[in-house]
Amino acid sequence: MIQLKASRCVRSLSKESECNKCELICPTEAIIVGDNPLPSINFSACVGCGACDAVCPNEALFLDDFSPSDFFFNYMEDEANLISCRKNVPCIAALNIENIISMALLKKEMVFDMGHCDGCAIAHKCKPEILRNHDEASYMLEAMESEAVIKLEDVKYEKEQNGEENVPNRREFFSKVNLKNAVKTKIEFEKEIQKATDELVAHTLQKSDIALLRQKRITERRKLFFTALKRVKKPSVYHVIEADELTFTSMKLLDADKCTACQMCYRVCPTGALSSDVKNSKIEFDPFLCIKCSICHDVCEPEAITLSPTYRVKELFEPEVQNLITFKVRRCNECSVIFSTNSNEKLCYRCKAEEEEARELWGIRGDM
Repeated sequence: MIQLKASRCVRSLSKESECNKCELICPTEAIIVGDNPLPSINFSACVGCGACDAVCPNEALFLDDFSPSDFFFNYMEDEANLISCRKNVPCIAALNIENIISMALLKKEMVFDMGHCDGCAIAHKCKPEILRNHDEASYMLEAMESEAVIKLEDVKYEKEQNGEENVPNRREFFSKVNLKNAVKTKIEFEKEIQKATDELVAHTLQKSDIALLRQKRITERRKLFFTALKRVKKPSVYHVIEADELTFTSMKLLDADKCTACQMCYRVCPTGALSSDVKNSKIEFDPFLCIKCSICHDVCEPEAITLSPTYRVKELFEPEVQNLITFKVRRCNECSVIFSTNSNEKLCYRCKAEEEEARELWGIRGDM
């Protein structure tokens, strides 16, 4: 069953977030992003395909019986290179693009079993996603000058049947229901109730979630991706590729004339790809940490920060932190608070706002 870690959902970082990737990919419309900040889930409609987990930029969604990271290691230890919904994954769409590229780099050859897609009830959403992931991964492997290949084949894998039936044993069942397993049994029971309830379950931020919101966290898939890149040969030429072809990372541009030094972009960035110093005197960007969640764009009112139309492959192998803008650090003439600005303003933003309100109340025009 699908689960949501509220503190990791980028929609919990700002009400301005427009992320709804999980809703768009869900083949049964079990996930709805409505008026509530966080997605609502109809657990009875969820088929456990894991596609929402794969497209979630910050790993907020996960299946309780399938871990992409665990699958990564198991697949690397397996001599076979086949990935099939009848063998080792709930659906090939459950694999995120970063893990696919990482496994291909290390495995050299991967085979996606597409033989069961035509008769699958969720293929209308999942099959196009699998094909998109295949194209993006192949494009990136070529840009990295890797010889690795990902094949699409109609294998139609089926597990061998040994004829034995799994007959439930009452004595074994009651031996498991003890004090040690009571909590686990209760959790499983509550999950079964959720599955049987045909209604949307809204999620909200709890106190424990709020405490985690400020933490900058690198995703597990990015860690594995970084590990894989360290184990392969660097390309002879660092190519510059089209940014539209990438769904998992980006490069940023910042318009200094539009930026107001409001600090919002790097404060809401969940991974720390955007950052500053203790004086808030600059904005720096680390492309390798970017998960392309777009929340920095969503919160930027003057639209000062934008996506670069290109991406340098060098950032994957030799990442460099880029300085997007440097601010002047001043002391407010009114309250003496230190603030950053890219203009000649002598008042901090709070004092400036208070002065504008006072002028409005007194009927004094701003140009007087």
